Amino acid sequence: MGSTVALIIQLVSGALGGNLAGGLFKKLSLGAVLNSILGIVGGGLGGQLLNSVGFGDVGGPSMDFGSVIANILGGGVGGGILMAIIGAIKKALSK
Repeated sequence: MGSTVALIIQLVSGALGGNLAGGLFKKLSLGAVLNSILGIVGGGLGGQLLNSVGFGDVGGPSMDFGSVIANILGGGVGGGILMAIIGAIKKALSK
């Protein structure tokens, strides 16, 4: 149960992170839908990467406050980074 909740937190925060990065870096933004999709993918990857190195691990059926914050940050940052990378690649290829 805890890992499912962690994944949902990562995906939602990834979508928010992708859209936030799109708002901050207007030249790299791909639109709300693509920013959200890339954010979700990046959030899942970023959150899982943090979990694999021991941050945000879920110990049993419940999650503590620190692991929730780690999952939010990992998902949001991962979503924002992936959106920015893909946006920069698209911009470079369009020139």
